[in-house]
Amino acid sequence: MTDFFDALAGVRFDTPEGPDRIHGVLGLHGLAQQWFEVDADLFLSEHPAFRFEVEYEGLITNYVTFTPSIELDLPFTEDTSYGEGAFGPILEVGARLSFDLVDRAVSPYIGVNWERLLGSTADLADDDGEDTDTFQIVIGLKLMF
Repeated sequence: MTDFFDALAGVRFDTPEGPDRIHGVLGLHGLAQQWFEVDADLFLSEHPAFRFEVEYEGLITNYVTFTPSIELDLPFTEDTSYGEGAFGPILEVGARLSFDLVDRAVSPYIGVNWERLLGSTADLADDDGEDTDTFQIVIGLKLMF
């Protein structure tokens, strides 16, 4: 593609509660202007969907990094077994703060995620008595090798 973007093709397996799914995946991943990491993926199957994600790693110091992100999942068909409504997007907004212990190879982080179901996906969640938005605190370790 370009120096900073790659096209990809592959297979995705979903194995949550309910029926397992296999999707073909076509995607475009790379760095946009101002060093925003962009991922766009089209999932092809009986229940096609599209995912778009953008994140940015902002250095606060040489060792501390702040990474905000936003992700939008858009199912194209209704899939009640997965709780997804046709064209009912799922929006996720998050932020992580990490500290590089060993030259960015080992970085513990703490962060927050907020997810909101919209449109017909939110209607399906309401019908099942589930929340349409969730808030999570995440703690983890990023390893680069």
